[in-house]
Amino acid sequence: MPIKIPNNLPATNILESENIFVMDTDRAYKQDIRPLKILIVNLMPVKSITETQLLRLLGNSPIQVEVDFIYTESYVPQHTSQDYLTEFYGTFAEVRHKKYDGLIITGAPVEQMDFEDVAYWDEICEIMEWSKSHAYSTFHICWGAQAGLYYHYGIKKHAVSPKIFGVYKHHLSVEHEKLFRGFDDEFYVPHSRHTEVRKEDIEKVEALTILSEAEGAAGVYAIANLAKRQFFITGHAEYDPLTLKGEYDRDVKAGMKIEIPQNYYPNDDPTKQPVMKWRSVANLLFANWLNYYVYQETPYNLDELYAANDYMYYI
Repeated sequence: MPIKIPNNLPATNILESENIFVMDTDRAYKQDIRPLKILIVNLMPVKSITETQLLRLLGNSPIQVEVDFIYTESYVPQHTSQDYLTEFYGTFAEVRHKKYDGLIITGAPVEQMDFEDVAYWDEICEIMEWSKSHAYSTFHICWGAQAGLYYHYGIKKHAVSPKIFGVYKHHLSVEHEKLFRGFDDEFYVPHSRHTEVRKEDIEKVEALTILSEAEGAAGVYAIANLAKRQFFITGHAEYDPLTLKGEYDRDVKAGMKIEIPQNYYPNDDPTKQPVMKWRSVANLLFANWLNYYVYQETPYNLDELYAANDYMYYI
């Protein structure tokens, strides 16, 4: 089934070249199918790159998906033009009256700042509070995961050195978890961050369950609340094959002290083509979330949902 996106979104050409079935707004209106409504809070600097990464995965599903993008009003992005934002994005004020099957909060390049020092922190807090009654399931990624754990459960992030940077081996911490249905016993996911949340802090919160962990420095990977309505993912399964290379080359060019991404280049040789080990992981992760925790749970009429089930957030 297709993913419904705004007319003329630049990601369309890339996705179509990869045989991802996309449908523009005009065509979707002619179909008598209620798509899943997903809101993406895109906090990454170059919006189009993150759009393509996420849409590629959301579109690899038999479920029709309708996506809205928003950016923060309290901090206007510096690497995406206002014309682009005006055409393809909205603001929280423009969507706050709506209800969504799912919400995705992306990572952001602000992890070394205290949460309260981030220019748009108050706005993100408002969105996360709003999500309790307006989004059935919320999927937090990297900094978004750290922000969600801090806001909802008071779990702090901690600086690490050196940077957690590379492709790490992971395993499941619980059995028969639907989010990881079809995963191998061991699987690989990229990480790129200067901070971490600690296992011992998460285990003190009875409302949270650790679903997956990585070997070595990457630590805890996936956390869920008991109602399985909030997921916190510390890595970047959505990354393209060359995303880590781009970050590494950028930092080397800037003269920054940066280690070669772990388990990424053959023989740790950055002159060689990186090996992608997480493509199937990414597709399964997002397909499972959409199917088992969004599509299978939300009613046809979203307005009927929250009067009956809002309490589930507070279990």
